[in-house]
Amino acid sequence: MYGLFLRHYFLIKGSLPRLLDLIYWPTIQIILWGFISKFFSIYSDYYNNTLGIILTCAILYDILFRSSISFNMLFLEEIWSRNFTNLFIAPLKIREIIISLIFTALVRTLIGLIPAIILTSPLFGISILKLGFPLLMLFLSLYIFGITLGLFVSAGLIRFGPSFENIAWSSLFLLAPLGCIYYPIEILPEFFQIIAKGLPLVYVFDEARNILINDYINYQNLNTAFLLNLFYLIIGICLFYFSFLRARIKGTLINMGE
Repeated sequence: MYGLFLRHYFLIKGSLPRLLDLIYWPTIQIILWGFISKFFSIYSDYYNNTLGIILTCAILYDILFRSSISFNMLFLEEIWSRNFTNLFIAPLKIREIIISLIFTALVRTLIGLIPAIILTSPLFGISILKLGFPLLMLFLSLYIFGITLGLFVSAGLIRFGPSFENIAWSSLFLLAPLGCIYYPIEILPEFFQIIAKGLPLVYVFDEARNILINDYINYQNLNTAFLLNLFYLIIGICLFYFSFLRARIKGTLINMGE
């Protein structure tokens, strides 16, 4: 028993990623729920329909989460099954890989979300469809950003191999406190506000709350979110191409999945 304990002890001690992974999750949870608690303690009467707004924002966040994880999972499954190098037996281009993953991730996202959206109405009397046409714009913005995160993570997997896998699960939770999903940006410390304003999530969720509370559409938020999404998407595609070319030069593509 002591020998088995030492085996795992030295494994954790000698691996910085594993050590950071143990610290990461509790820290993010405390920060996220700390900001949520701070918001409700200061602005207890901010929402006139707290349940509806919280559930709607949770579903919108799940769009982001599912789209990104679906993209990553499709890529990881090729690595886990040691099928990654086999893909290139066919005359498959990089852009074709990206496009196929994008559309397959969309199908997976919808399969996961539609039952959840249907259940909220009979269980809680809440329907995200009340957002109307802006829901499509919010969905599209979150989906694009989720795919962009998937590109960043997939680029890391190509470049560094399966050891980069933990980032696939942790990246979205890192952005959750900064994305201001359940509270306005003013709740964040000033330094975090500067970082958060560079994320499209802030504008998407701010607009979702604005529509639900004020029944008014601020297209400025939507335009800003789409411009930021376009910027990050271009960077993500370029990084994917760069990582692929570097891995091919180094020969690490052959060992992908080992």
